[in-house]
Amino acid sequence: MKKVALGKTGYQVGNIVYAGIVSMNEQQADSNNYVAQAIDRGVNYFDVAPSYGNAEVILGESLKPYRKDIYLACKTTERKARDAEKEFHQSLKNLHTDWFDVYQLHSLTTPEDVEMAFGPGGTMDMVLKFQKEGLVRKIGFSAHSERAALEALKRYDFDSVMFPLNWLLNMGQGIGNELMKAKQEKGFGVLAIKSIVERAWIKDKERENSPWPKSWCKPFDASDTAGRLAGMRYTWHLGADVLIPPGNWECQSFMIDHAQEAASQPYGAKDKALLAARFELMKDHPFFDKNNGNWPQ
Repeated sequence: MKKVALGKTGYQVGNIVYAGIVSMNEQQADSNNYVAQAIDRGVNYFDVAPSYGNAEVILGESLKPYRKDIYLACKTTERKARDAEKEFHQSLKNLHTDWFDVYQLHSLTTPEDVEMAFGPGGTMDMVLKFQKEGLVRKIGFSAHSERAALEALKRYDFDSVMFPLNWLLNMGQGIGNELMKAKQEKGFGVLAIKSIVERAWIKDKERENSPWPKSWCKPFDASDTAGRLAGMRYTWHLGADVLIPPGNWECQSFMIDHAQEAASQPYGAKDKALLAARFELMKDHPFFDKNNGNWPQ
């Protein structure tokens, strides 16, 4: 797997990340197998969060033999330092580690998320303290709103940003364009989620009856190799450094297996035509809108 620089972190990482939610609710032996396969195929960056159910506990066991050889990222949805600190130490324990290579404010979406996290006694105070103590090496955030991401970047010079860079959202609403301009100016690494997502779930029980019940939105079908590759290339074309698959082994293994194929050819005319046609079919089913988080206009 191709190794790339993750922005200004100094980390050289495989261009496909292991999504910790892949291990959620899996048998320990299966998670161990997934992690071993991923590492054998070049994955060296693992991302997880306490909000992913039992993923930390299961993934932590799977990573025991490899901790010193991989980058481990964790995150928190807590917005106050006093709440985040307890969770932070539990995450260290669950993951059998003494430090996080990247620690992130998770799922910044609303104005309140940003104000609380960066305000007096906010989670950012805790993260900065733990960085000084060596428990956190690099600092990032994930956002489900471009406005939230841009506001966070005004308040701190982050090392990394996790964000949904997706063909449907970008073609339809331009979501991600402003963030990628900021990347050029500030140099943070971009970990892109949702690159092979096709649309929102639109039918009752569609998600739970699908092969991807842990995915928040619908991926391209497993048989739709061309669609998935086009989605991956589109996201890299926008400027993402690395891609994070939807949270299931089928998507994870597909993106690992096809990373070289997708990355070796630039986004081109065939991809553009395919996604333009698909956009006409899916444009009424985006999984975010431009003002996600109800930011004031």
